[in-house]
Amino acid sequence: MATEMILQSTLTCPHCGHQVNETMPTNACQFFYDCAGCGQLLRPKPGDCCVFCSYGTVPCPPVQLQTSCCGH
Repeated sequence: MATEMILQSTLTCPHCGHQVNETMPTNACQFFYDCAGCGQLLRPKPGDCCVFCSYGTVPCPPVQLQTSCCGH
């Protein structure tokens, strides 16, 4: 049974609440993201592999597929 991977996620800045829809990379984790609302550099929360897992509406593709992500 194939699982459809979701590549679109809405990131929400924890500093200013700015939201943006982004396409997640399938071949790498995104460790940093510059918020267009306030200019803060977002980093993953401790224990998360990327900014999408910390601040997105959908976790990154490797987590969706329940595979190892970025060596974790």
